[in-house]
Amino acid sequence: MRSLPVIDCCAPLAGPVPSAEEAEATAALFRALADPARVRIVNLLARSDEPVCVCEFVPMLALSQPTVSHHLKKLADAGLLEREQRGRWAYYSLARDAVRRLASLVDFQEVSA
Repeated sequence: MRSLPVIDCCAPLAGPVPSAEEAEATAALFRALADPARVRIVNLLARSDEPVCVCEFVPMLALSQPTVSHHLKKLADAGLLEREQRGRWAYYSLARDAVRRLASLVDFQEVSA
């Protein structure tokens, strides 16, 4: 089998490269966000100072309560949300570690032209 020649034309990329485990964990977060309703849920939680009751998402998203609960469970299972039970109702907030991980990935440096 013929090997390709090595061409020394570019400088190495700067910055740390995530480990395989970090890349898999981050991919799981993106898979959880791969639904418009889930993106809206995360956005609503990001703008809230307090945990949000599951009942508040239903009118905001114009989805049924079982559908909202399904999306919240997907996000919580991925580690994006924290769930707090208060009597009959569940309250959700963003998991800060997951948010920091996502923010570090999308903290792009401005590219000079």
